[in-house]
Amino acid sequence: MNNNSKISGIHHITAIASSASENLAFYEKVLGLRLVKKTVNFDDPYTYHLYYGDSVGAPGTIITFFPWENLLRGKTGAGMVASIAFSIPMGSVDYWHKRLDSNDIKTKEGQRFGDSLIQFEDPHGLSLELIEAPTVHSALIQNSDTESAAHRIEGFHSATTLLRSLEETQSLLVNLMGMKLQDKEGNRYRFKMKRDDTFGHFYDVVIDAQAEIGQQGGGTVHHIAFRTPTDDALKYWQQSLMDNGFSVTSIRDRKYFKSIYFHEPGGVLFEIATDPPGFTVDELYERLGRGLKLPDQYESMRTEIERRLPKLHSTEFIYELVEPGIQEDHDQTIVALDGTGGDERHLKRS
Repeated sequence: MNNNSKISGIHHITAIASSASENLAFYEKVLGLRLVKKTVNFDDPYTYHLYYGDSVGAPGTIITFFPWENLLRGKTGAGMVASIAFSIPMGSVDYWHKRLDSNDIKTKEGQRFGDSLIQFEDPHGLSLELIEAPTVHSALIQNSDTESAAHRIEGFHSATTLLRSLEETQSLLVNLMGMKLQDKEGNRYRFKMKRDDTFGHFYDVVIDAQAEIGQQGGGTVHHIAFRTPTDDALKYWQQSLMDNGFSVTSIRDRKYFKSIYFHEPGGVLFEIATDPPGFTVDELYERLGRGLKLPDQYESMRTEIERRLPKLHSTEFIYELVEPGIQEDHDQTIVALDGTGGDERHLKRS
């Protein structure tokens, strides 16, 4: 096997939510992730596609959502990613237990392969975990709260899939995708990807021969994407998978990466996605996630799309610190003060 074509880690994981505004509030305010891209579903332009991650949306940190409003809750089962685990710094479980408890989120603490973890659900029932792990470098989210910064979510740790049998999936993971069976704990098998210095290099498979087939809906995972470095490597994967009998899609240009899709033998929808070009291709770093970015084919529909999309924020006002450019010693700073006893809504536009 070409060592350069081994899968190095998780690229992103896409799940389903039942409210865009509730989804945004939870992942930004509670988990502290950054909304790095606000766009729409390629197949349903009247539904958001929201991307969260570290400050740049680096591969290995990105969790994305299709929030279909008021969608009924799904059922996690065989043939699905059953849980998503994020990496947190060592000694952070107590901090996160208190933080989640203060937001009325029920938690459960435990151990897995010797690592401390905390389990909980997002507002729509998606199973999440925070696992203590040695720090891997990531682009930091700017945060004046020193305690929050010290315990922040850094990126993915792993994903857990529920399957009825292992053999065929293990053959794909090991013999074709270049993973290594690293450990076993009960009916949980841990596969390790190529690189230790990236986020999301573990893929866990839990085997339950009696597990019921899952049903997608709110709080379930739609698909999991794995990383590949270049367009040429993506073409390699497409051909290699087809040569081994898998039904693989054409290469899809998702603007922020290119990718292919296929189902692994246990039924989980896999995607392989390129690292470049990334989320700054159409937005400055400082403004990532602020504007609604539409695929080119939907730009002519912008007015109607914006009218039909639900509100993401409870207020139209967004507080933003914009760093000034080069200043001379004689430059002045003008501060607007509102003395009415009201709020920003009372400020007059000049």
